[in-house]
Amino acid sequence: MPESGREAEYQQSKLPVSRRVSDLLERMTLEEKAGQLVGTWAGTMHRELDVDDVKDLIREKHLGCAAPFGWGGSAGTEVGEIVDIVNELQEVATEETRLGIPLFLNVDAVHGHAYVADATVFPNGLGAAATWNPDAIEEGASITATEIAATGAHQNYSPTCDVGRDPRWGRVFETFGESPRLVAEMAAAKVRGYQGDGLEAEDTVVSTAKHFPAYSEPERGEDAAPVDVSEYKLRNTFVPPFEAALDAGVESVMPCYNSINGEPVHGSARWLTDLLRGDLGFDGTIVSDWGGVRHLTDDHKTAADLREATYDARTAGLDVASVGNDLEAEELVDLVESGDLAESVLDASVERVLERKFRMGLFEDPYVDKREALDTVGAADHQQSALEVVRDSLTLCKNDDFLPLSGDEDVFVGGPNADNLVHQVGGWSVESEEHVDGTTILEEIRAHVDGDVTHEQGAGLHETIDVEAAAEQAADADVAVLALGEGWYLHEFGAGGPRTETGEFPTREQIDIPEAQQELVDAVAETGTPVVGVLVTGRPLAVERLDEQAEAVLMAYFPGTMGGKAVAETLVGENDPSGRLPITVPRSGTQVDVHHDHLHQPRPIGDSEHPDSYDPLYPFGHGLTYTEFETDQPVVAEEVLGPGDTAEVSVAVENVGDRAGTEIVQVYSRTESKTLVMPERRLQAFERVDLDAGEEATVSVNVPVEQLGVYAPGDGHRVEPGHYDLVVGDEAVTIRVEGDYV
Repeated sequence: MPESGREAEYQQSKLPVSRRVSDLLERMTLEEKAGQLVGTWAGTMHRELDVDDVKDLIREKHLGCAAPFGWGGSAGTEVGEIVDIVNELQEVATEETRLGIPLFLNVDAVHGHAYVADATVFPNGLGAAATWNPDAIEEGASITATEIAATGAHQNYSPTCDVGRDPRWGRVFETFGESPRLVAEMAAAKVRGYQGDGLEAEDTVVSTAKHFPAYSEPERGEDAAPVDVSEYKLRNTFVPPFEAALDAGVESVMPCYNSINGEPVHGSARWLTDLLRGDLGFDGTIVSDWGGVRHLTDDHKTAADLREATYDARTAGLDVASVGNDLEAEELVDLVESGDLAESVLDASVERVLERKFRMGLFEDPYVDKREALDTVGAADHQQSALEVVRDSLTLCKNDDFLPLSGDEDVFVGGPNADNLVHQVGGWSVESEEHVDGTTILEEIRAHVDGDVTHEQGAGLHETIDVEAAAEQAADADVAVLALGEGWYLHEFGAGGPRTETGEFPTREQIDIPEAQQELVDAVAETGTPVVGVLVTGRPLAVERLDEQAEAVLMAYFPGTMGGKAVAETLVGENDPSGRLPITVPRSGTQVDVHHDHLHQPRPIGDSEHPDSYDPLYPFGHGLTYTEFETDQPVVAEEVLGPGDTAEVSVAVENVGDRAGTEIVQVYSRTESKTLVMPERRLQAFERVDLDAGEEATVSVNVPVEQLGVYAPGDGHRVEPGHYDLVVGDEAVTIRVEGDYV
């Protein structure tokens, strides 16, 4: 039981947080300190742990954090059950331990509180980025924080700040795409949404920027494989989104599993202390990515055993081992008692952990109300916000003047993703359709079309079912809508949840549509019925053959609970597609390293006939609408700028079509450096503009001069004086940067 008698300073809510932290820290034993720096998870992960096991760890090992909200393979936990578990665990922590320190509960809610039944599930990362709308993503993150807080969690392991550079990698769908600028803007928006007006406010959670500093370009595209990257690329491609998250006030950072240039990040002072805390000035908590500490000995082989791995991680700068359980807590105690690890290392981490618990008011009230949670999770207004995000995300990649449909057509619907909610929400979500509060593409087409709607799946993700029956029904229809692509997966595809067998699509080795789905497309196309391909997928698939066969191709990404409705609305023209690709779509599976911002390079052989280095099927930033826009020459307020200035770029945009629509003005930079090889173009700024038919508007965006520069190894960030083109569409305006800027 907590200490009795006169109320201690740490128990007095009116005292400053720093004073309460200091008072509590002085009262804690070494074992209690170690426990605050180690968490656990209720479920199957390396060993079975149920809720009673977690309670024992709190009582006996003083564990300070836990994750009872589900993970990969979770069927989905009912809201009421979650609240009961949370309150039971908090009661043990506050009533059955000596000091009564409440638990800090964390969750992976990367696109909504999606491991809880009937929660609001937003589009996964790529779909969110396709909106090019940070305000909408911030609102969605705020809604997610509200649902998380209502069920008793305090920290969300999001946003993903990784820049998606390799479509073979199984976590591309979590990223905001291939542009450091777009990823940075979206990551910062999520931080603002999760943390709101600060951790002291209601309905806010700790945001966690992950996976620092470079996770998303592993060798072979294999998850957690080594990342061998130059300092130039590290600082200019992978680190900027983390800098944006830090600027937005992110409270926590999670390292990546990989080794970078030979050093596993979870055990590297170079990355966690020198770079993150030193160069970037981060002063929040550093939390492990699940088994990241254990990997140092089990997988990286840089530590002889768990004791040495624990030592390496703590001296590198790690604060909390997310699922270290009692084993890592015991190792911490032993390391300090033996004199191998200074207790001050633990004290610094414990201070950071306790500070957040005090700021969030957990010592005053760690419990949550079941009725409020039931009313909050999946609320109607939350689902409406998710619908708006999906509407903005859908990206029309091809349209031979076929869409939108009139709604009077007879429609055949087929494919593995036409009537599957689990595929529709994608990974980091529940795996049981009964726990997804949404509707499928098939259901919504039936609701939005007056003609006859027929359905035959025809093919699964990687096996044919009854292609002949599908073709027969398609032959009698006016249009065939084929929902193709991928299903639910995590990390290395199929891990947890509704699994596929190893080697079955989706895989790293295959980024085009598998043979079974292509057979369905072939059979339907041969009937002469026009085909509309809808891609429900977590990554860019090489669909050149589909592009040749279909009248239209719509990228839906993993759209979430409201995806079915938004897709149907878009097909019949109730919603104008306004998404733009946040990542390049390759022509074939061999185009795995194609990005819009590739560096200038020589072509010593065949200069005149050398193929374009960037020649994808659909380029970054591409997306069609049901109307037409004309964009004038961009202009700048000042053509000569110096250090600290901002280029104010304005461009007139007119909707010259016959219906309302949305244009996304994208501003790129081009330059030739005197000392460093620069990208051929880089996204610098963007802005959405909604225009009625015939309406014109002037769109203004700001490009800070600092943003035009790069990090130069050995010198730090700098902007070289000289000329820079700011490009919008096919037009450009040139500015000149004067003066030295380092």
